[in-house]
Formats: sequence, structure tokens, C-alpha cells
Amino acid sequence: MQFPRILAPGRARPRRLASALLSSLFLATVALVQPAHAQGAGDDVLLQMKQAAQRGDKARLAALLPQTRGHVLEPWAAYWELKARLQEASPQEVQDFLGRYAGTYQEDRLRNDWLLLLGQRRDWDGFAAMHPSFRMADDPQVRCYAVLADVLRAGTATKAQAAEVRTLWHAQRDSDDGCLTAADRLIAARAMSPEDAWMKARLAIEANRPQAARGAINLVAPDALPMFDQLNASAPKFLASAVVAASRARKEMVVLALIKTASADPEMAASQLEGKWGPMLDAEERNWLWGTIARRSANRLSPTANAYFANVTKVGDLSDDMLGWKVRAALRIGQWKEVRTAFDAMSEGAQQDPTWIYWNARALMALGGEQRRAEARQMLEGIAGTRGFYELLALEDLGQRANVPTRPEPLTAQEKAAARSNGSLVRGLYAIQAGLRSEGTREWNYATNLHDKGGMDDRALLAAADFACQREVWDRCINTSERTKGAIDATQRFPMPFQETVVRKSREIGLDPAYVYGLIRQESRFIMDARSSVGASGLMQVMPATARWTANKIGLTGFTPNQINDRETNITIGTAYLKLALDDFDGSMPLAAAAYNAGPGRPRSWRNGPVMDAAIWAENVPFTETRDYVKKVLANTTNYAAILTGQPQSLKARLGTVGPRSAAAPEPNKDLP
Repeated sequence: MQFPRILAPGRARPRRLASALLSSLFLATVALVQPAHAQGAGDDVLLQMKQAAQRGDKARLAALLPQTRGHVLEPWAAYWELKARLQEASPQEVQDFLGRYAGTYQEDRLRNDWLLLLGQRRDWDGFAAMHPSFRMADDPQVRCYAVLADVLRAGTATKAQAAEVRTLWHAQRDSDDGCLTAADRLIAARAMSPEDAWMKARLAIEANRPQAARGAINLVAPDALPMFDQLNASAPKFLASAVVAASRARKEMVVLALIKTASADPEMAASQLEGKWGPMLDAEERNWLWGTIARRSANRLSPTANAYFANVTKVGDLSDDMLGWKVRAALRIGQWKEVRTAFDAMSEGAQQDPTWIYWNARALMALGGEQRRAEARQMLEGIAGTRGFYELLALEDLGQRANVPTRPEPLTAQEKAAARSNGSLVRGLYAIQAGLRSEGTREWNYATNLHDKGGMDDRALLAAADFACQREVWDRCINTSERTKGAIDATQRFPMPFQETVVRKSREIGLDPAYVYGLIRQESRFIMDARSSVGASGLMQVMPATARWTANKIGLTGFTPNQINDRETNITIGTAYLKLALDDFDGSMPLAAAAYNAGPGRPRSWRNGPVMDAAIWAENVPFTETRDYVKKVLANTTNYAAILTGQPQSLKARLGTVGPRSAAAPEPNKDLP
């Protein structure tokens, strides 16, 4: 198959350039809508180039590049080749690339890479000249460099610039040159304070990122680095031998050592803080440490968490993460006043999260009073809908149930044509179908969210989602449609591929097909060849060992591991395992979903404690991934049930309550993997 050249070499006049681009995109779209995607020679070359790029094989990339000329994915090939040698490339080569592939994702991606290099080289004039053209503007390190370039040019920093660097620096888990350098300059200029560096060190130690902590300490107390290395090697040994002193650096080393201790043993850290170290630290330091200890205890579902939080004298000293765990711990024992206290102390951004809006509203309802109830109702009305877990719960608290939203006005021929002639969308789908899923996904997301400031509007997003749905690229269909702010197209957000198989297999074993669809949507987004980092495969992301065990359990003779990606087999084994998990957990959908994601052993432990609303239990799941998973699977299930039945549906009915296994219940299936 021959592919049109995306852009002719050299500099074309704007009209000729646009005409050539539109023509080529039209032909590329024609290639996409063929009944099946054929792996042509050009596609094979692209796959070889990706492998060479991953190896950093510059010679191989250079040798293969000429064979991609005219291919619809030529911009990727050219990007990989130039990126591999960007350190040695001349500014003119970069400019030639940007001109040749103007308007593409690859142009802006290379601009991002070049801006990082210019920042590392401290070429602020070059950086300032190129940065205004950077459309994505989503790289935190580039943003830090941009602030620094502006500050150096102006000779002074504004409060807004300092706040931006502080926020970006504190949010980054790993150390990078951009934000570290900007923080260094701003601290030296007294636009930021040493406290900002110490806070970065605390956050980094809590995230188990010692190198990022070390970099922050080096900015304000380089003489303390030997002490830091000692505590990082062994916090208990450091604390045992540390000398009490009033110097800021030494006190912060003690704080960091106690944070590190709390990560492994909250009780030991609490004992140290209550004993030797508490009197030596100031109130803010003690509050932060009690917040750290309490958060770790809450994450372990320990009943001591609330007592540790009670030692905090000023909740405003705690981070949003600590405050979130304060809410969770309070919910477990019905301390609604503490839920309100934690919410009020959260940052403005955290207070916009539907999770905390919902629980604050529930706290207001529980505390009673006409004014509180009116305020709670207003909060619930602000989030109620079918978009997610807490939106659905809010809807029910207002006396309503989930219905299928009214479908938006049909897309016009012009709207559909605009999506199908969008170069990045075309290349994105082609790349995905050619086996370059990561590249295709990034280019697709660039077109829908980053190319233009603010991203596509709702109608354009619906048209792009429709384009992906028609090509059966379900993950892009779903994710793109989910970005609409107003209109909701349930057929795009909750597609039902393979409906005959899913419904038949589910009903044969007594499973709700909506539950199966809710799980598949979260597991694989209906990607047939999906494979996780731990080896789970197929639509229902089944692990090989689990597949063998389940196949044997249900009498599926002749099963071999290479059958996991077969659609029928994957659904057969996945639904069978889900039913076994559901039966093992007394029919609890939240517990079975947690078992499907994290294995059955963990939710067996997590369910121990007081009997509680399953929404509270789900919010207290210790693993972030599993907590998010359970909530999304149950929300998906409720929406799919509304579509499949045409009747209003209750999320709360599917949640129920969670508590210890009943004494009358059968023994757990210890063989369940």
C-alpha cells in the first residue's frame, strides 16, 4: 500500500501546505476505513523503528527512516530518528523538523524535548524564543524553566511565579533539573523560603523518593547531607544516636527520620514522638508528624488512627492527603464532626473533588439542623448525576435513581467529517491499529485535549468519539466521550461489544451481565490484546495461573495459556472466576471486585472491623488502585444496568454493607487465587 506524503520537503506556501495536508489526510482516512487493517511493509518498518528507538540505536533509525517517506506515520519515524540524536542536533535541524511537520503532535513533542534541552543548557534566549509556540504546555519541568526564564529576564519574581514553582516542585515525585533549579534561584532571591525546601524534603521522604529529598536539602543545608545519608540508611539508628539540638537542620533531620520510621512502623514513630522528641519540636513539626503517623495507621485500617489524629492541634498544618485519610478514619467510626473539620481544612482544589463534597454533605446531614441539611442538599445537587461513583450516590441521596441520560442531538455530516479529517486523530487510530498503541493514544489525546487551549468542545469530542467507536477502538471512544462537560452519550461511554457472548456467558452462571460489563470496561476498555504489567491478558485481564486454575475448576478441558486472548475463552474464564469470587464473598459486589483486582486474601482482611456502609468501606480500601477500581466497577455496573434494562437503577442496592464474614457463612475458598 502506498501512503501519501504528509508534507512536502522544504518550505511550502501556507495555502499549498494546507491543501496538501488536507488531501493527504483524506487519503489516510480512506485507508483507515477499510474493512481490516493490513500490516504492510511500511507498518513493519515503523514497528522496527520503535524498537530501535527504545534501544537508542541511532544507526538503525537512520537506515530505516528513508523507507517511511510518504507513510501516514512518517512524523513518528522522523521524530524517533531526531530524538535519538537530539543532543548533537543543530538548531537548524530542529527548526527544519518543526517546519516540515507543523501542526502535528510530533512537532510539539519535539519542541517539548528541545525546550528541556535548552533549559538544561541554560540557553534562556533560545528557550524564550521557542516557548510561546509550545501548544501542549503540560510538562511541569518546562513550566518551571519558563518561570525561571521570565524571572531572569525581569530581574525579580512575583508571588504568583513563586507559587507556581512551589506547587509544581512539591507535586513532582522525582527530582528534575527544571523545578529544582527554579526553586534554587527563587530561594536565593528570597521569593521562596527555606521552609519550601524542607517541605519538599518531607513530601519526598513520605513518597520514598530519597534523592528528591536530598536535592531539596542541598539547596538550604548542604552541610546536613551527611546526617541525611545516615537517617536514610537507617532511621531507627539515627534517632537512637541523634543529639538533641535546636538548629533547624538537625530538627528537620529528626522529622525526616520519624517520617521514615512511621512508614514502616507507625506505633514506633508514635512512641518516639511521645517520648524523647516531642518536647524538642515545635507545634507545626509535631502536627505534621502526628498527621503522618495517623495517615499510615488509617491506611492499615488501625483503630488507633483516630487517636493519633486527635493529637493534631491545628489541622491546617496537615496535607490534603493526610486530611483525606482523616476523613476515611472518621467515617469508619461515624465521627461526622471530624469529617467536617477535615473538609474545612482542605485546600480549595481538594474541596472541589466529588469524593470530599459528598462526604461533607453526608456529615452535614448526619449532624442535623435545617440550615445544615439545606447546605448539604445544595452540595449534593451540585455533583449529582451518572458520571461517577459519588455523583450516582448523590443522585440517590436526593431521592432519584440512575437513568440513561438523554442522548445529544445527532452529529451532523460536517461534524463527523471534521473528526475524520483531523490529522492527529487519523494518525492516532492508524498507529493503534498498526500495533503502536502507546503512540496512537498519545497523539489522539493531543488532538482532543492539548492541541488547542482548553481542548475540543463537546460536539467535537462527541464526533471524535464516534470516529473511534466506528473503528471499534473502544478505549478512545470511551475516554474521549467522558471528556464532554455537558452532553452525555451513554452509547459512547458505555459501549457493549460482544453483547451476545457476554450476556449469554453471564446468565449461564447466574451473573448480572451489567456487572461483567462494568468490570470489563474498567479492566481493558474492551481492548482484545490488552496485557498488564503483571501479565494479565485479554478483555477480562486474566492472569495465566488464575486462568489455569479456573479452567480446571469449571472443567474446561484442553485449555492452554495461549487461549487467554481468545475472546470466547477469556470471557468464559473471566466470568467463571468472578462468579466464584462473588460466591466466596457472600454475593458482595464490592468485595468481589476488590478480590478480582487485588486477590481474595486482601479483601478478606479489609472486611474485618465494624459493619459499615459499603461506600465507606470502599473509600477506606488501602490500595489506591483497588479503591479506584471498586468504585468505578460499581458505577459502571449501575450505568450498564440502566442501559440493559431500560429501568432506573440503584448503586446503593449493589453496594449494601460490608463487615466480617458471618459465623453461619461457609468457610472461605482458600484455593481461590
